[in-house]
Amino acid sequence: MKRLFILFIGITLLAACGDDNDDNNSSTPTPASKNTNANPALKPEYRRLEMPHMKGGSSNLIVVHSTAKNGVNYMLEWDCLKKSQRWSCYTLDRDNSPRNVSRYYSESNQYPQDPDIPSAYTFATDPYKRSGYDHGHICPSYDRLNSREENIQTFYLSNMQPQRNIFNAGLWLKMEQLISNTWNTNQFRDTLYVCKGGTIDKEEQILTRLGNGLIVPRYFFMAVLCKNSQGYKAIGLWVEHRNEDRSNDNIMDYVVSIDELERLTDIDFFCNLPDDLEETTERVVYPVSWGLRN
Repeated sequence: MKRLFILFIGITLLAACGDDNDDNNSSTPTPASKNTNANPALKPEYRRLEMPHMKGGSSNLIVVHSTAKNGVNYMLEWDCLKKSQRWSCYTLDRDNSPRNVSRYYSESNQYPQDPDIPSAYTFATDPYKRSGYDHGHICPSYDRLNSREENIQTFYLSNMQPQRNIFNAGLWLKMEQLISNTWNTNQFRDTLYVCKGGTIDKEEQILTRLGNGLIVPRYFFMAVLCKNSQGYKAIGLWVEHRNEDRSNDNIMDYVVSIDELERLTDIDFFCNLPDDLEETTERVVYPVSWGLRN
């Protein structure tokens, strides 16, 4: 059983197959304070700290993937005209991080269509097949091994972006492991709020378009907000999608502030933080606090 919310900006559609109270995910509510750029409170999910500001416009929709047992799994913004996701966002905490199941595998349907996106806004068949590009997970399978249902949801085509294998299995993986293994520990965080994606909006940030129309981003990004006993801190990663092995690069070469990442992507990350906290958290990165510099 799963609850789904799809939002066309200006038009809200609700399809529910569970109770209204099944969101027991441990995402921290937004602290009460002035917040001029928060998402509209049409649904409580839209005010979660991991979710950036919705782009707006009638061609964009928000999809919330959930499970009855654990609540929100991850959320994504889908551009219906481009048939591409703009970002996926999710949390990592003590409750959802245990790895209880193995990675999903299917001989017949490894990358299912997202059942919560109308077929008119998706490719009729898997657009990645024989393209030369990997199905690049945005919300990683590795971070959703808590239950089989959660893991299967990460294989939906809506959670993918095309990536060269040498990038996907190299530098991108190195960055993902930094989040999944180094920062996702009880000693480091109470909760990590993560938003990731590839650039699909600016023409100069698109690497190519395949013959079937699939957009290949020129850049990929990660925005991470950490809450722990000391408060909040945030970091951005911005990386060019190159067809070369950069896995030995220093991660510091790709670190940016959230303010800089917002300028590069035109996405307003962590907009549900109170204005004063958002301003101070997003302005500066302290590499030492992230274990990236002695």
